[in-house]
Amino acid sequence: MSTQKKTVVCGAGGFIGGHLIADLRRQGHTQLRAVDVKPLNEWFQKFDDVENVVLDLQEKEACEKALEGCSLVYNLAADMGGMGFIEANKALCMLTVLINTHLLLAAKKHGVERFFYSSSACVYAAGKQVDPNLTALKEEDAYPAMAEDGYGWEKLFSERMCRHFTEDFGITTRVARYHNVYGPEGTYDGGREKAPAAICRKVIQAKLSGKHEIEIWGDGHQTRSFQYIDDCVIGTQKITHSENVTMPINLGSSEMVTINQLVDIAEEIAGLKLKRSHNLKAPKGVNGRNSDNTLILKLLGWEPSISLKSGLEKTYRWIYDDITAKA
Repeated sequence: MSTQKKTVVCGAGGFIGGHLIADLRRQGHTQLRAVDVKPLNEWFQKFDDVENVVLDLQEKEACEKALEGCSLVYNLAADMGGMGFIEANKALCMLTVLINTHLLLAAKKHGVERFFYSSSACVYAAGKQVDPNLTALKEEDAYPAMAEDGYGWEKLFSERMCRHFTEDFGITTRVARYHNVYGPEGTYDGGREKAPAAICRKVIQAKLSGKHEIEIWGDGHQTRSFQYIDDCVIGTQKITHSENVTMPINLGSSEMVTINQLVDIAEEIAGLKLKRSHNLKAPKGVNGRNSDNTLILKLLGWEPSISLKSGLEKTYRWIYDDITAKA
């Protein structure tokens, strides 16, 4: 798609949206509209040469305003966070369905050429994720449906909405199922942070305070894969512009680790060892989740490749600098 056509990033004040806007600017896109519900001073990244708009995209009229005159839409907007947030705010997560519904209606009204929706690995059936040593999740494992309560069900429903807007109204939609995206310029405290950022913050705080202890949610044996933000941004655009990725597709690293191993890597980066305690009552999500990348390799000849150690080191350094700058 031409760099001169209007592109809208919804959720641009957030972590992934901010990095996507930054990358589009680097590529020479000059017609960019960034939309988020947060006040501008709370955006993770903001650029003066971009049309920055504050709108509540749960409202139909706001979505129509956001998409007016645009050709391409990236919908990354959602009320979400890490496991602690989504387990305690199921209704808020479900209400995000209003965003995608109203954006799709606005896309139909304005004749949008292409519409990307950011889904999640939380759509996958819970019964496929009970064993930490699981077989990596293939796209078909979302059905028969038993998604993560609240957040996962909203994502699965919105995937279907995209499919039917394509079938019934001819809007070209693309859907990626994100697996645990992390990196600099994101949330690392306050309750919405995800595991890599939370672990980095806890290790940094232990290092700075001299109290070499860390609390881990769950027994630490639960497994995940973690995708560095640069891979996510590249994959999002590859999927969006592809002609053959017509179904929801995994976008995640296939490098699976336990949460205990994630802590090991953060400790190695920090150069210290911590006394560990495990909070078995804290939210921990499913026992095992990993991305099967067979389909994305087949259709795009590409998959996320940045190692967890490399990405976590960059994330750790950014969080460390941010914490110490605010001290």
